[in-house]
Amino acid sequence: MYYKIVTYGCQMNVHESEKIAGLLEAEGYRPCADGENADIVVFNTCCIRDNAERRALGNIGVIKAEKKKNPALVLAVVGCMTQQDGAAETIRNKYPYVDIVLGTRDISLLPSEIRKVLSARAKAEKGAKKYRCFDNSFPEDYSDIDEATPVVRTSFPNAWVNIIYGCNNFCSYCIVPYVRGRELSRDMGKVLDEVRRCVDEGYGEITLLGQNVNSYGHDLHAKGVNFAALLGEIDKIDGKFRVRFMTSHPKDLTEEVADVMAESAKICNNLHLPVQSGSNKVLADMNRRYTREKYLSLIDMLRAKMPDIGITTDVMVGFPTETEEDFADTADLMRQVRYSNAFTFVYSPRKGTPAAAMPQIPYEIKKRRIGELIKLQNSVTKELSETYKGGVYEVLVEDVAPKYGDSVCGRTESGRLVTFGGSPDLVGKFVNVKITEARSASLFGHIE
Repeated sequence: MYYKIVTYGCQMNVHESEKIAGLLEAEGYRPCADGENADIVVFNTCCIRDNAERRALGNIGVIKAEKKKNPALVLAVVGCMTQQDGAAETIRNKYPYVDIVLGTRDISLLPSEIRKVLSARAKAEKGAKKYRCFDNSFPEDYSDIDEATPVVRTSFPNAWVNIIYGCNNFCSYCIVPYVRGRELSRDMGKVLDEVRRCVDEGYGEITLLGQNVNSYGHDLHAKGVNFAALLGEIDKIDGKFRVRFMTSHPKDLTEEVADVMAESAKICNNLHLPVQSGSNKVLADMNRRYTREKYLSLIDMLRAKMPDIGITTDVMVGFPTETEEDFADTADLMRQVRYSNAFTFVYSPRKGTPAAAMPQIPYEIKKRRIGELIKLQNSVTKELSETYKGGVYEVLVEDVAPKYGDSVCGRTESGRLVTFGGSPDLVGKFVNVKITEARSASLFGHIE
């Protein structure tokens, strides 16, 4: 019996697909690359942007042909998209060949629901009714359920580790609090146990995950339990490994966290700190709850403690209230901060969020603005890349680089990707690399 998982969206979804794989393999299923040979196909969906949702729905539609060729195929749709108001009903009515729909906190039900589908099919010749599951509830004991979920990790040498689920921020453009629920922190001891297991298994990098990692511990009401304390405890774990985390909300980033990062031997001097906009008016309309000035002060504080820190960000273009002046403020902030990299994207209305009800900016204007920001960031990234030339940096080898032949690639502590000559057996190892060439965002070198 074989399974195939199709994953859309963020690192949280990638990790949840690892959990889905764990659940299925515990049932005796094995992975396959080709959906034609699969006994079950799971679409793990995203709805943060419209294009991700449209891609998922398009591919769910395409698999109808596979279902016709293989009526025994079990088709499941899980993840953020299923959690939206009316989404489960839409799938039920528009895609009658979908057998199972589960929400973001119900994936542990997948094995039992597959058994129910198969049992109903076996009884169909006796007149039994076809069984279909549509469950996108938020169970109260979700954290306990998730602790018992097996994981088949697929991102070696990186291991994803959840520390907090959900979000309480309700940014006016964002669907996450509606589809992921309120913040729910994991027990610190259980997080530390998982990190230790990953290190013992040879993972060289641990990435802590949460919609807002800086909020970790706020809901636990335990003295001394917060994100800075968690980082400090992870730093004490024996072994050679690195720690990264995402995502941080600027309103909750503390100097205490920065101090732990600066003093730690294991927590990378690398931070993803989404700014979204450089305009105070737009930030207020987004309900981000910080100002341009506050954000810039955080950047100054971080660089004072860690001069070599690599800072990346998310920038949204075309929020409904964004004027040309607001856009100019964003470009100006990007010039001041000089990010290592910026993930720029066009605002996409999400049904049910306050921003979706606002008058929208024409796409042509959004397209022009994002083009200008990409050009600006590319020039900054290229300039920063030149500063690496001649330096020697420790790199964790992540993968082979077949495009360049007999080469591998990995990242510096600050998060910059480096390609250099080497064999596949280096994957998962730390090596020192001298940078000899810089091409825009890419660095090249050789092992010292």
